[in-house]
Amino acid sequence: MNTIKAGIIGATGYTGSELVRLLHSHPSARVTAITSESRAGEKFSDVHPFFQGICDLKLIKSEDFNPEEVDVIFFALPHGVSMKYTAKYYGKKPIIDFSGDFRLDSPQTYEKWYGQSHTYVSGFENAAYGMPELFPDGIKEAPLIANPGCFPTGAALAIAPLVKSGKVDKKNIIIDSKTGVTGAGIKSKPVNMFSIVNDNFKAYGLKNHRHTVEIELNMKRLTGEDTIVQFTPHLLPVDRGILTTAYLKPVTELDENQIQKLFVDYYSDAPFIRMRNNAPEIKQVRGTNYADIYTTFDERTGNIIAVSAIDNLVKGAAGQAVHNMNIKFNLHETEGLNIVPFQP
Repeated sequence: MNTIKAGIIGATGYTGSELVRLLHSHPSARVTAITSESRAGEKFSDVHPFFQGICDLKLIKSEDFNPEEVDVIFFALPHGVSMKYTAKYYGKKPIIDFSGDFRLDSPQTYEKWYGQSHTYVSGFENAAYGMPELFPDGIKEAPLIANPGCFPTGAALAIAPLVKSGKVDKKNIIIDSKTGVTGAGIKSKPVNMFSIVNDNFKAYGLKNHRHTVEIELNMKRLTGEDTIVQFTPHLLPVDRGILTTAYLKPVTELDENQIQKLFVDYYSDAPFIRMRNNAPEIKQVRGTNYADIYTTFDERTGNIIAVSAIDNLVKGAAGQAVHNMNIKFNLHETEGLNIVPFQP
C-alpha cells in the first residue's frame, strides 16, 4: 500500500515526541504535519533538540492543518481539549485520540470522573476503545479510536485473563501501580519538579483517581458484569515506566500452573505480551511496546498476584496508538514496533 501520511495535533509533549520517534522509523508511515499553538513557525527539532537532523518539520497552527492532506490524525492533547478538535475533524479522516475524552462509556461518566462537561457527546457513538489485546473488534472500522490510559493498560492486561475466566472475585481487586514522572506531562508544575521528585516516593489520587473507572469499565466490557477495583497510583523518581501489582481472590480452586496457563492461552495471539518467569522490571520494557507479565499464587494468603511492566510513553501511549494504526490500515500488528529495550 502507499505510505500512510500522519498528521499530529499537539506533538510538543512527551507522548507526541514519542509518536514522532516511532513513526519516523515505521516502514509504512511518515509524519507530514505537526501542529503547535505555542511554537508554530519553529521546527519540531527546536522543541525536541534530539530530533535535529531527524525530524526538522516546521510546526503549524491547527487552523493551517488540512485533514485532506493526511490519512490519519493523532491527537496528542490533554483531556478537555481533544473533544473540541474531534468535533472539527470527526469523519474527515480516522482519529486516534490520546486523551481520556472518549475512553469511558458515556458523557455522564466522563463528567463525574473528569469534573467537566463533555462538549461533543456524539463522538461516543462510534468510538472504539483501542486496546488490541482485549478489544480488537471495532478498531479497524471505527472513525475514532480512544487510545487507553497508561495506568489502565498495565492494570487491565495484568488482570483480564483472570477476570474473564470468572475464577476470581470481581468485587475485590486491589491494584497498586507506580509510574515515572513523564506520566505527569511535560509542563512544569510542582508534581514533576526535580527537587520534589528526586529521592522521594508518594501515593496520590487515593480512592478517586480517574483511571479507576476506566479499569472497571474495561472489565465490564469483557464480562458484562460490574467490577470493583481499589486502585492506588504512586509516583516514582524515574523518568518512564509503570509497574503494576494486582491482588485477586480466587472463587474456585486454582494452582500456580492453572493460573499461568490461563494467561498463556489468553494472550497466545498477542505479539506484545511477554509472560515472564520472574517479576518484570520497568527497564526490561523501556522504549518498547511490550507488556511483561508475571503471575503467581500465594498459598499463605490465598491471593493471586499479577505483576505487569510497561513503558508509559510507548505501550501506555504512542506505541499502542501505532498498534491501532497498523490494525486500521491492514498492516501487520508489529510493523514499526519491533523495538529492542533501551539499556541500561
